[in-house]
Amino acid sequence: ERRSMMRYFILVAVFISTLSALNWSSDYEAALKEAKKEKKDIYLFLGSEYCKYCDKFKEEVLIKDEVIKRLKKSYVLLYLSRDIDDIPAGLETKPIPRHYFLDEKGKVIYTTIGGRSVEGFYELLDEVKEAK
Repeated sequence: ERRSMMRYFILVAVFISTLSALNWSSDYEAALKEAKKEKKDIYLFLGSEYCKYCDKFKEEVLIKDEVIKRLKKSYVLLYLSRDIDDIPAGLETKPIPRHYFLDEKGKVIYTTIGGRSVEGFYELLDEVKEAK
């Protein structure tokens, strides 16, 4: 019985870790405050717990140290799941994955959809910078 309990806890831990592959805040109001305080914009990744394309993007791009380092220079990082979190009014929840770049007041600077490679994501960041 002890062995089966251990297996159960391991399975639960693995399941939880895959749900939260991104250890990012999911508190929109806190992100706005932090962005204002740090004079940064917000990168909001909007996904779903049941979206294989969201998972793939998280696993192949958003958990990479160099990507996180580059994002954190200019952005407060925020992840919202349309299945779990309250999505702020005015933000679309379909299709996903969806990328929002917001100013410190929550105004959309740039938005786009879809997964990308690391290189493609860097190109997106450059597009956003040019659009500002």
